[in-house]
Amino acid sequence: MTLATTGFRHVEQVMGTAVSFDVRVPAKTVSVGGAIDLLHWVDETFSIYRADSQISRIGRGELGSDDACPEVREVLVRCSELREATDGWFDHEGGQSRGRPLDPSGYVKGWSIDRAAELLRFDGIDRFCINAGGDVVAMGRPDGENPWRVGVRKPANAAEIATVVGVVDAAVATSGTYERGGHVWSSRTHSGGQPGSVTVMGPELGVADALATAVFAAGGGAPDWLHRFPEYRLLVL
Repeated sequence: MTLATTGFRHVEQVMGTAVSFDVRVPAKTVSVGGAIDLLHWVDETFSIYRADSQISRIGRGELGSDDACPEVREVLVRCSELREATDGWFDHEGGQSRGRPLDPSGYVKGWSIDRAAELLRFDGIDRFCINAGGDVVAMGRPDGENPWRVGVRKPANAAEIATVVGVVDAAVATSGTYERGGHVWSSRTHSGGQPGSVTVMGPELGVADALATAVFAAGGGAPDWLHRFPEYRLLVL
């Protein structure tokens, strides 16, 4: 079992994006490898672009959700809870009657990074940052004193930074058109214009990711249902 004595950095292409690991303490590289293996398993299991994934099979009616693996059942239950808590603005299955597939990816990517972070912390790694296409989990302090600095890009120019937030033991998720274009859709109407981006910071990346998606779809204001998530902060650009 090898140790990276001065920290460890790695970028992995998975889930349709680049996931970077920045570990600032001596780390068991096998632990980071386990986290990377987990992300590839999540991709194989939850991808809507793989015909053989459990999510695709459930969406086609070939596999009952009760017969899926425990992690799939957990994610679908949590997505349903988030749909209810956001008054339907986060909806992993609302588009099926209009030809849209069952798609929990607005929660799954963040959830999977939360799980990867748990693996690192279980092995005693307490200062690290995982960045999945701009969605971030940052644990501890990189130099032992100062917080991690997470930049939020300008919606109109992704090459420029709009603001920087300090993060310690928290997650930051942004919903916009930076990485994949207009990937957030809604069949519902809302008042007001569309925001450039919505950033949410809080204790879990899966929830922050879902909330950013929901607020973006709802038009970017502070919706009434946001009070149900008092541990999460909102930034709209």
